[in-house]
Amino acid sequence: MKANITIMPGDGVGPEITREAVKTLQAIESVFDHDFSINEVLFGGIAIDETGTPYPEETQNACKNSDAVLLGAVGGPKWSDPNLKVRPEKEGLLEMRADLGIYANIRPIKTYPELIDNSPIKNRYLENIDMVFVRELTGGIYFGEKKKTDTSASDICEYSKVEIERITRVAANIAQGRRKKITSVDKANVMATSQLWRSTTTELIAKEYGELELEHIFIDAATMHLLSRPADFDVILTDNLFGDILTDEAAMLTGSIGMLPSACLGEDSFGVYEPIHGSAPDIANQGIANPCGAILSASMLLQYSLNLKEEAQVIEESVAEVIEEGVLTKDLTGNGYVSTEAMGTAVSKKILQI
Repeated sequence: MKANITIMPGDGVGPEITREAVKTLQAIESVFDHDFSINEVLFGGIAIDETGTPYPEETQNACKNSDAVLLGAVGGPKWSDPNLKVRPEKEGLLEMRADLGIYANIRPIKTYPELIDNSPIKNRYLENIDMVFVRELTGGIYFGEKKKTDTSASDICEYSKVEIERITRVAANIAQGRRKKITSVDKANVMATSQLWRSTTTELIAKEYGELELEHIFIDAATMHLLSRPADFDVILTDNLFGDILTDEAAMLTGSIGMLPSACLGEDSFGVYEPIHGSAPDIANQGIANPCGAILSASMLLQYSLNLKEEAQVIEESVAEVIEEGVLTKDLTGNGYVSTEAMGTAVSKKILQI
């Protein structure tokens, strides 16, 4: 098939890891006889330096004219001052998500047997972990009205019923193809938005997805249960803030945040795909960053935006095989680690051997 894919390498380790993800896409293109048109554009801090804005018009147009976007990472110390008028996160990531209408963040969490010892969690809690977070991405406290004076500050958290319904449908559709269980996280005992969240999810699941099991759990309890009984979870549905926190916590189950991909989806097949780790400026340009999160994000791109499920599975299996063979980056092993490029090459070679 023909597809237009926009690459936004971004900042820090972003260029290094997206380079390896593109190699795997090119390997898939070769093996399965696809035609991927890949276009690289500026985004994030580097775009601020070169154009004055993290999300320039050229990048906006490229994204809107593509079938999918693969993003590396944004931000770094140079642009971290909260007093700056333009920053990569707020005027970049948040603006991009709103502009492209991507409101559903999908984050799968799986453990690899070879990496269990890397996790700070006891091994007995880490077997058979296979969950998916569905996080609402364009509402809540991050997008609410903000006020700040020298003596007080406020952030408004607001959700509409429509916003809650659409993200609940995303979670439900994913759960239908899995173990048919949704855990919805809220703070309905004290927050009005959570009370609406709970009543809306309950009503919609009962009305449209009666075959699914729905449980509600408070955010404070969720942080504990995520570590004490992680294998019990299937699909976890959250608002923007709670999802941001819980997915980073869940990353500790896998042994390295560098292994985790994500997808940001809207109403159609278009999506923005990125590893969940940050720009890691402390290890940028050293060739030691783990590209697997970016590579697996490319796999999600194939699955969700291009509907190439077999090809997506090939990438996932190739990553698993390489790890099983002991090809590991520095974050995964203390000895005998390989470079960012070597890891990407190993995965690409596995694909080409099919």
